[in-house]
Amino acid sequence: MTHMGFGTLALLVVAGLAGPLLASVPRLRLPVVIGELAVGIVLGKSGFGVVDHTEPTFELLANVGFALVMFVVGTHVAIRDRAQRSAVPAALVRAILVGAVAACLGVGLAEVFGTGHAALYGVLMASSSAALALPIIGDLKLTGPPVLSLTAQIAIADTACIVLLPLVIDPGRAPRAALGALAIATCAAVLYVVLRWANDRGLRKRLHKYSEKQKFALELRVNLAILFGLAALAIGTHVSIMLAGFALGLVVASIGEPRRLARQLFGITEGFFGPLFFVWLGASLQVRDLVDDPEFILLGVALGVGAILAHAVGRILKQPMTLAVLSAAQLGVPVAAATVGTEEHLLLPGEPAALVLGALITIAATSAAGVIAARTTRSTPQPGAHSG
Repeated sequence: MTHMGFGTLALLVVAGLAGPLLASVPRLRLPVVIGELAVGIVLGKSGFGVVDHTEPTFELLANVGFALVMFVVGTHVAIRDRAQRSAVPAALVRAILVGAVAACLGVGLAEVFGTGHAALYGVLMASSSAALALPIIGDLKLTGPPVLSLTAQIAIADTACIVLLPLVIDPGRAPRAALGALAIATCAAVLYVVLRWANDRGLRKRLHKYSEKQKFALELRVNLAILFGLAALAIGTHVSIMLAGFALGLVVASIGEPRRLARQLFGITEGFFGPLFFVWLGASLQVRDLVDDPEFILLGVALGVGAILAHAVGRILKQPMTLAVLSAAQLGVPVAAATVGTEEHLLLPGEPAALVLGALITIAATSAAGVIAARTTRSTPQPGAHSG
């Protein structure tokens, strides 16, 4: 693909429909991104080569999608939920324990496979995906104190690993990445203060009502302007735009996301930019290298199984095994690692595909664990319930 036109855009949108089609199969319960990644692999460099992930326009649109996906992930962190905040201490202890086990496993895997990426593997296996796990919990109607504690644990792990990833994926640039992350965090803190002030003065509410009445979508425009500004700062300071999107999402979540803005973000992200990003990511993965060097297949399997084992240690702290496995759900961090590693040439050929393979294994395990947890919940008499 030498130049991206409307024909290519139409193809990419149609290709993205593979996600909803696969997700609609009841028995599979596959996340939408699986189909989008798969069709990207078929169309990209590992398949028929119909699309070129290095084409500048395609890459720019994919980066917009990446920023928006991480923005939405950040808004899923329930910072304002008091009940969830009360569950933080126990969730933090479990997250630290999982991180310690993942770090040990990361050292072992890096030694076995000779990649030198021990810290990266540790962060990947310790991560959880709020964007993936929380919808599963909601769809299956899982409730109760253990589930509340689980969501807090997922939020902590997701946030910590997203912050750590830029520091561990390229240790040589860690000081510069830390400064870039600090710059993003400072801007996010200033933005929080400004938005809180505007919220307390009623300015945000007036803007919301005016925008809704006039149908101007002003909140969406303002948030996109801020998001792209933070993304520009991230690129300028050599930090992944992942942090820019996630930081803004946390700010919006802490202030309170209006439903209208949530619907608008859902529309543009899930309707176009998100699928396009995952198709692009699939197109960029060197899946053929997995076949040429089966060692990377073993690495992917080891990362997936290692993540499940690391999170299963929550059972030591009395966490139900199904919920412990559910906390191993991975998506954002491995995808970000594969994306950054591909763009910056920081990983070995085939290694990005191995990272995604590991994430897919955790998705399969957590999907099954969620179904089992839901069945267990339904079969367990609730307090106060009366039998027939």
